Amino acid sequence: MTPARFWDRAAPKYSERPIGNIPAYEAGLARVRSHLTGSDRLLELGCGTGGTARRLAPHVSEVTATDISPAMIEIARTRAAEESVTNITHLTATLEGGLPAGPFDVVAGFNLIHLLPDPERDIARIRDLVKPGGLFISKTPCLTGLFGLLRPVVGAMRLAGRAPKVHFLSPARLDRAVTAAGFEIVETGNYPKSPPGHLIVARRV
Repeated sequence: MTPARFWDRAAPKYSERPIGNIPAYEAGLARVRSHLTGSDRLLELGCGTGGTARRLAPHVSEVTATDISPAMIEIARTRAAEESVTNITHLTATLEGGLPAGPFDVVAGFNLIHLLPDPERDIARIRDLVKPGGLFISKTPCLTGLFGLLRPVVGAMRLAGRAPKVHFLSPARLDRAVTAAGFEIVETGNYPKSPPGHLIVARRV
């Protein structure tokens, strides 16, 4: 099953799933907002049903919210209209194609990097979407240490079509990948702390 097909099938249930840890989500979102300006053009990769894009939209000039799944994008577009959020453009796109011309002031990927085909390679590709001096902001669940014991469970679920391919990344590996791609890390934090939802704010050098 292709990733797009998996997320299309998951979209209806995903769209109704509540945020698991609201205090951690809000704390991370506050840190993200602190780095935005009202003139920023923001590109979000892997926006899902667009909840975070809608929360960030009032703090920037415009948002381009993209996802691999047409079904996710359709839900995101509908909800933005229902909430009268008018500065978001929704697109079905991936790093392989469909993205608008950059560069952008800010490129964001929340709960995305561990799902990309090759995290190190793809972070390097994301750099090309960020203007010099612009920001790459990501938050990634890190299932290492004891959480690595979930590998066989996730593998079995993937074979059954009930889970996507997941990379088990550590915060340190993510920091190294971002630095190696040509970014300078400005801020990191874990929201939540366990398992770490590792937030990275990095500036293109």
